[in-house]
Amino acid sequence: MPDETLTQPQTHPLSAEGCDPLTLAGVNDANLVELQRLSGARVALRGDALTLSGTPDAVERAVAIAQRMIETARQRGALDADDVLRMSLDASRDDTDGEFRIALPGGRRVIQPKTPGQGEYLRAIAENDIVIGIGPAGTGKTYLAVAAAVDALARKRVRRIILARPAVEAGESLGFLPGDLQAKVDPYLRPLYDALEDMMPVERMQKALETRVIEIAPLAYMRGRTLNDAFVILDESQNATNAQMKMFLTRLGANSKTVITGDKTQIDLPKREESGLLQIERILSHIDGIAIHYLTDVDVVRHRLVREIIRAYAEDLGA
Repeated sequence: MPDETLTQPQTHPLSAEGCDPLTLAGVNDANLVELQRLSGARVALRGDALTLSGTPDAVERAVAIAQRMIETARQRGALDADDVLRMSLDASRDDTDGEFRIALPGGRRVIQPKTPGQGEYLRAIAENDIVIGIGPAGTGKTYLAVAAAVDALARKRVRRIILARPAVEAGESLGFLPGDLQAKVDPYLRPLYDALEDMMPVERMQKALETRVIEIAPLAYMRGRTLNDAFVILDESQNATNAQMKMFLTRLGANSKTVITGDKTQIDLPKREESGLLQIERILSHIDGIAIHYLTDVDVVRHRLVREIIRAYAEDLGA
């Protein structure tokens, strides 16, 4: 006779104490609906109790995902249906990337990898002086690098953060924009400001910018400098020329760490072969202390359609 315990409905309550109910449940209960869809269990949130019921297999699947959801909500992390899906894909893995979770200053919240690829990326940043992160949009290349930089500054491992980007026109002209040079290049640097604003209280960020503890500047401003005791990030590096990339890499000073991020499918230079990212990918991979880490569409953490869009473009280029 079959073991009835394998088919009889079960109920498993989990404590959601300390969670923001809206964060845990999602808008219109979208997170709970996704948990139910993925696990096959019935899901109910009442006050501080999340109740899972169904067959033993369904409940077991739901518990593994729900525990991750509760942990994220307690740490004030963002949580949506896409995150629940990623948690289900990774629920069977051991949490080997826990040591690379980043607690932001002031208890603002905790940044943690959402995919194994992101965990390996943070590991590479922790273990190497120069890391080159290559991958498509939405994989967290810049966001995680900025989080690691803010963490290093808070722990006094470095004395300053320097964020740079090439100011390359992507089919548009800078010339018509109003204002002085700084006003013209600010739109290129805005994503770096956005990442910082998400990780630091505004007043603390403004003070750090005013005292140049944090500096955000076009890549061209790096020429002639030596960057000691700094965490340096070059974003959108696919739009740095070979000469600019060599100039940037040779700025590295004592007790400094560099992260270079880029997407090889979004080169806006007039001649693609002049991209400094493509050159360093070829010539630096053998050097000890330099790591090249590749993120893929599997690591996309924006809207799930972004992943499908990236795949569609890749398939079209390969056709």
